[in-house]
Amino acid sequence: MILSRLAARPPLLAAGLFLALALPWMIYPPVALDIACWALFAAALDLLLGFTGLLSFGHAAFWGTATYVSGLIALRAGLPFPVAVAGGALAAALLSVPIGYLSVRLRGIYFAMVTLAFAQMVYFVVNQWRDVTGGENGLQGVPRELFGLDLSDSFVFYYAGLPLILAGFLAVWRVVRSPFGRVLMSIRDNPARAQALGYPVQRYKLLAFVLSAGLSGLAGGLFALGHGFASLESVYWTTSGQVVMMVVLGGIGTLWGGVIGAGLVVALNDYLVTSGFDGIGIVTGTIFVLVVLVFRRGIWGTARDLVHARTGRRPDPGQGDASDGTPARPEGVGSPV
Repeated sequence: MILSRLAARPPLLAAGLFLALALPWMIYPPVALDIACWALFAAALDLLLGFTGLLSFGHAAFWGTATYVSGLIALRAGLPFPVAVAGGALAAALLSVPIGYLSVRLRGIYFAMVTLAFAQMVYFVVNQWRDVTGGENGLQGVPRELFGLDLSDSFVFYYAGLPLILAGFLAVWRVVRSPFGRVLMSIRDNPARAQALGYPVQRYKLLAFVLSAGLSGLAGGLFALGHGFASLESVYWTTSGQVVMMVVLGGIGTLWGGVIGAGLVVALNDYLVTSGFDGIGIVTGTIFVLVVLVFRRGIWGTARDLVHARTGRRPDPGQGDASDGTPARPEGVGSPV
């Protein structure tokens, strides 16, 4: 069933796989790994934002927790890097259970602010627990091993970690295309109606929150091992803001949009840093404002709508579009009181 659905879009799938395989040949391999990890992070957040309607400003807690847990597993236990990454993803998912249980009861900006508050609590714990996390120094010299194979080369490690990234994307795609994903979209569009139909809305929201956090942890753990360190920046609130910006730039509720947003932001940041420019926030902020004003549905969402308008096709609801063609909107944000 999954393979048949994937085969229904061979050009797009082939283009995505080709780009993933060719990326380290086109740009600096560490930057390629950054794009892959942030792209999965954006897709994981889009599962919550675009398909469930919950805007989280606290996903840095899950990304950052996974970086430290994965780093500690690799550094102190000496286990293969896939086990370390899986451990980080599991830790992120477990952390999200109590946070999500308390947060999904709220809506709109209140949900966003509560998740941000929890993320800042995690940041405080990581900063103060110096015996384990290293405090401001973070974890240094995190190894990346796989049954004796030498993965110190960033080029080699990219291809070693790529199957994990692709597995994460497959999981997000499968959730969105499943009956569970359809229920999430119905909750996003009209939670009261979904509740009236007998669906436990809070339980579905919590499960989506946990899935999103676990996939964010998968990306964060691989990011830490790829760079060989875990730092406080990974749990800081700006990390949450950056991944939200990536999703909005690419297009909320599109999945592919997060990939485009991640590629644009990471590549632009790398170019500005290497050129010695200090005002990175000014440039990225200006581009963000322009994209939001010109492409109201994001880069990918707008391009897809243009193609559908030319071909006469209706947008696929499974790709995050409401039935009336309006953009997916976080629950409670901008809705009438």
